[in-house]
Amino acid sequence: MKRRILLVTALAGVLAAPFASTAAMAKTYKIGVTPGTHEQVMEFVKPRLAKAGIDIQIVSFSDYVLPNQAVSDGDLDMNSFQHQPYLDNQVKDRGFDLVSVGKNFVEPMGIYSQKIKTLDQIKTGDSVAIPNDPTNGGRALLLLQKYKLIKLTDGVGLSATPIDIAENPKKLKIVELDAAQLPRALPDVAIAAINTNYALEANLVPTRDAIAIEAADSPYANIFVVKTKDKDAEWVKKLVEVYHTAPVREFILKTFKGAVVPAF
Repeated sequence: MKRRILLVTALAGVLAAPFASTAAMAKTYKIGVTPGTHEQVMEFVKPRLAKAGIDIQIVSFSDYVLPNQAVSDGDLDMNSFQHQPYLDNQVKDRGFDLVSVGKNFVEPMGIYSQKIKTLDQIKTGDSVAIPNDPTNGGRALLLLQKYKLIKLTDGVGLSATPIDIAENPKKLKIVELDAAQLPRALPDVAIAAINTNYALEANLVPTRDAIAIEAADSPYANIFVVKTKDKDAEWVKKLVEVYHTAPVREFILKTFKGAVVPAF
């Protein structure tokens, strides 16, 4: 009888080992987002990921600087907040070993104002606010050039800065501010070029409130970013796969009413 009990106990230990190992491997993946669109969509995706066996914790950041550093440091497993030109600039300037593993959506940048209703009403010497980070600042300047408010040096491309303005017929004053602060600056400037996530957070609807807007086929589709070593991880593939489904696409289109365009 004692031998039988010992045998059952031993077998129980052997059988329990794989389950203990599986439990030890289970992980909650931390996903960094910015408030607004990225956070809302990821919250919608979260229970769908859970059904697929992927548990995530959504971590919200109020700026564009920390999420890449957090992934690089291992404090986040992935982030979803930026477009490829911004990531390329961060990798170049900060040496991050980070990579895109898929696209999510495009948020066309808009020009907003509390003082004028059309760009024709801009006066000589007016102040124009743009994001102060390199890629979104360049994006805003390209948008201003599209509407013929300025002309940039030929060939400057996506990396344009205010010093690349070759022609400024109305002598506009370019004011560079943190992207999240741009909606609050509207009372103090003639116009501001604002990223859609921050516009929506300030109850500005691009299709209703923007007096000019970027084309939806811009090169600024937002992306999922991980460490290079994790780019082929199964959980990464599964997360992108679940995100790239019809219900998520329909949620984006219905919730944001054209202000956000799925890139999948």
